[in-house]
Amino acid sequence: MRTVELLPDAATELHVREMWRRMAAAGLPSLAEHRHPTNRPHVTLATCEDLPPSARAGLVAVLGNGLPAPFRLDGLLHFAGRTRVLAWRVVADAELTELHRQVWDVLASTAGLLNPLHAPERWTPHLTLARSRHAPSRWPAHLLPAALRDPWEATFTGARSYDSTTRTVESLGGETRPPAD
Repeated sequence: MRTVELLPDAATELHVREMWRRMAAAGLPSLAEHRHPTNRPHVTLATCEDLPPSARAGLVAVLGNGLPAPFRLDGLLHFAGRTRVLAWRVVADAELTELHRQVWDVLASTAGLLNPLHAPERWTPHLTLARSRHAPSRWPAHLLPAALRDPWEATFTGARSYDSTTRTVESLGGETRPPAD
């Protein structure tokens, strides 16, 4: 499986990582526990089985025109299922929604089977804070960092693709190097 992801600016990445650390310090599930070097705060625009060269070229063009892109983190989302997810909601303005649609269109015409959860009418943009198969349906609000209740203004500055088979990433444009902690 391949993803197409947007990466936030350095200050936002460090802020999200700090939220991960605070959650872990409070004894909560957190992505701070996920130590793979590719683990970074991101928003997934789409997932597909493969990323052929024609898709890459189209994505680089679309993302090159769409980045940098401002966004706001505001509110928490809870996703249920086999794995429970706590995420920080990304407010999708018209520009971000259009960028997502353009990425979807490139992939739909070049990459084959796409995950329908990322279809433009179903997509819920978010930055994941925690995943757990053992967490309750709601994380205890009193243990969550207070900063998660405050809106955070940010900018998407880079894009990448993650390959779940090789566990590697490929830049699709913009700033994709992680900031120094």
